[in-house]
Amino acid sequence: MIDYSPFWETLKKSDENWYTLTTKHHLSHSTLHRLKHGQDISMKTVNDLCRILNCQIQDIAVYVPSEDDQKL
Repeated sequence: MIDYSPFWETLKKSDENWYTLTTKHHLSHSTLHRLKHGQDISMKTVNDLCRILNCQIQDIAVYVPSEDDQKL
């Protein structure tokens, strides 16, 4: 399972917020809603967030093993 909680901590430490992400950087409300509710986002969005927040991927998301993961 991908956990997006690092994103919210990174966002708090930055000069950005929900409003600037949507108005200045043109991220959609649905993308931020997906992050808030732990739903999948694209790697393009992760790339954009890393660029906007000047951070690394692990500052946006981490992998947490889960029983709900797809069987290999």
